Amino acid sequence: MGFYYREGVKLEKTLLIIKPDAVQRNLIGEIIRRAERARFKVVNIRYLRMAKEVAEDFYQVHKGKPFYDELCNYMSSGAIVPMVLEGENAVSGVRELIGKTNPIEAHPGTVRYDLAVSLTKNSVHASDSPANAVREIKFFFPREDV
Repeated sequence: MGFYYREGVKLEKTLLIIKPDAVQRNLIGEIIRRAERARFKVVNIRYLRMAKEVAEDFYQVHKGKPFYDELCNYMSSGAIVPMVLEGENAVSGVRELIGKTNPIEAHPGTVRYDLAVSLTKNSVHASDSPANAVREIKFFFPREDV
């Protein structure tokens, strides 16, 4: 099965982050394989470790929520792999691929159902709207054309 684009279909970009728990368990290839099998193309990718201040900046939308500090500590605890995925309806399609935030509520076959360890260590992050996709892509890939 090859990767292809249908004529006249508007492509969209979104951000997917492989979180520290999945990187530590050597699941980078498995998660990318799932994205590619779902016909999303990796158009930019990095491997990095965020300082806590960078994690706080990225998740500023959650500042003041009870899980904010735990999330920022976790996201700065190890390497992450942010990537830009492109494809038809990428934002909603990638969200469907990864499943609900809480792995207990995710459907079988989704990344979080199959691979997550817990609510915090849920293996991946994906943009939840086209507007957030633009903001989040620019955060990690400032030169990316969104």
